[in-house]
Amino acid sequence: MIVDVQHVTKSYQGSKNILRDVSFTVEKGECLGLVGESGCGKSTLAKCLLRMEPIDSGSIQFNGQAIESLSERKLRPIRRKMQIVFQNPTASLNPKLKIKDSLLDPIEQLKGEADLNYFQFTSKKDYIRQLLEVVELPASMADRYPHQLSGGQRQRVTIARAISMEPELIVLDEPTASLDVISQGVVLELLDDLRRKLNLSYLFISHDLAAVHQMSQRIMVMKDGEVTDLFDKEDIFSDQRHAYTKELISIF
Repeated sequence: MIVDVQHVTKSYQGSKNILRDVSFTVEKGECLGLVGESGCGKSTLAKCLLRMEPIDSGSIQFNGQAIESLSERKLRPIRRKMQIVFQNPTASLNPKLKIKDSLLDPIEQLKGEADLNYFQFTSKKDYIRQLLEVVELPASMADRYPHQLSGGQRQRVTIARAISMEPELIVLDEPTASLDVISQGVVLELLDDLRRKLNLSYLFISHDLAAVHQMSQRIMVMKDGEVTDLFDKEDIFSDQRHAYTKELISIF
């Protein structure tokens, strides 16, 4: 088990609870899909998991270590093992930086402290080539700016940057929502391939049950800040599914 979330509650000042008694686990090498309507708390949960937001109560363990109250100094080495890919790749990339500079930024911030197994850092040029190659982009892309790439290519660059430090967990927050249908399929296949190659764990967040079903081994359903259902993907059509899950399946 890489992630263990137990009884997490989160609220913002002047509002009702955004997350209410949320519990789940993510296994090593697993993709756990999280599906629910807009406003149900999916993105807030992702931010809490990555310690971008504090929680009100409950516990979040990463590799057996409670992280909900760690100082920034103690959290720093853990953050290297947790990454996120957002919905909009254009907003995720600095328009003033060439692709190669965006890809180098994470490892340069660590100042030689990176612990790589799959990739090799023999030179900046070769390291960038490896990152682009693994997301099926030509090395020539390195010298381009984000606006010179298509939406699907930009998202593959953000994925390359997310895996550049070989994290153990990646939160995928609607990673294909801004892409056309063809690009969506390509990116989903790429993400599944990378999960297997790098033994990654994913929390795959989407309002699209079809995409979640394609990507995930288990599926978690949220509504109004609560986990209403959690099941193996093979059991999606079981009579035991929650009424809200069945509602989502009816438009699946």
